[in-house]
Amino acid sequence: MFEKILVPTDLSERSRRALAIALRMATPGSGSVTLLHVIETLADTPFEEIKNFYARLEERALSAMDQMVAAAGDGGVEIIQKIAYGNRAREILQAAGEMGADLIVLNSHKVEQKDPAAGMGTISYKVGILSQCPVMLVK
Repeated sequence: MFEKILVPTDLSERSRRALAIALRMATPGSGSVTLLHVIETLADTPFEEIKNFYARLEERALSAMDQMVAAAGDGGVEIIQKIAYGNRAREILQAAGEMGADLIVLNSHKVEQKDPAAGMGTISYKVGILSQCPVMLVK
C-alpha cells in the first residue's frame, strides 16, 4: 500500500481508470491521492495576456475533476485536487517531489513492438524515466 499517490490527469476516460487503480493502491484511512491536471502554457506568450483563457480552462478542468472524484468514490482515501500551469512533464515531476509521492499512476499509450521509439517523446515516457519514485503506467 502507498501513502501518497500522484495521479496526473488529462481528464480522459483512461485517466479515470488510473484514478480508480490509485485509490485501490492507497492505504485506507491514512493514504491520499492527489489528482493533478496541468494546463500547458503557451511559450512566448505572457500569462497575463491570456489570463481569461487560462481561467476558463481551469474552470472546465475543475468541473471535470469533480466528476471524476464523484464517480470514483474514495474508499477511505483522501482525494486532493490540484491544477498547475506550465510544461506537463516538468509540473508532474515537481508536484511528485513537493508532495513526497510514493507512487505516480498515469495513463499511457500502447507501445507498438514494431516501432517502440515512437513513444519516447510522450509525457508518460518522460515521467517514467525522470521520476524519483515508482511509476505505474495504465494502458
